[in-house]
Amino acid sequence: MLTWLDKVPLYVLLIAALTLGLAPFVPQPHLLEKLQLLTAGSLTRPIDIFDLLLHGTPMMLLALKLLRSYLLKSSPAP
Repeated sequence: MLTWLDKVPLYVLLIAALTLGLAPFVPQPHLLEKLQLLTAGSLTRPIDIFDLLLHGTPMMLLALKLLRSYLLKSSPAP
C-alpha cells in the first residue's frame, strides 16, 4: 500500500517539509500557528484546517518515510 512512498526520494520530502512545512518563516510558520490553534481548540475555520493539512502533509510524509525505512531495515528477512 505504501510502496509509492518508497519510490519518492528522501531529499524531495525533506525539501518539501522544510519549505512548505515552515513557510512563511517570519513572523511564525503557519504549521506552528495552526498547531497552536488546534491545541487551543480554536481551529474551526475551513481555511485554517486546509492550512494545517497543506503545511503538515510534507512533514507527515517525511516522518512516515523515515519510520517505514527504519522498520524495513530492522525487520528480519523472510
